[in-house]
Amino acid sequence: MTAQSVALVVKRAAAAAGLDPAKYSGHSPRAGFVTQGAINGASEASIMRSTGHKSHDTVRGCIRIANIFQDNVSGMLGL
Repeated sequence: MTAQSVALVVKRAAAAAGLDPAKYSGHSPRAGFVTQGAINGASEASIMRSTGHKSHDTVRGCIRIANIFQDNVSGMLGL
């Protein structure tokens, strides 16, 4: 499967779900995998073994936390 065919499948699935396909790419499932792994507590090293990333910085760039209140230190202060 080529990168273009993966992108086409992702864009078609986004459109079928009523989402804007312009906001999704062939990289979206990989970024989602990395993001969900991070949310679930997987270490960067563990994620990198699964995805083949060579750089911690690249993995960190793939983590897309959409909710500013998720994993927010202010919630840990007991206020």
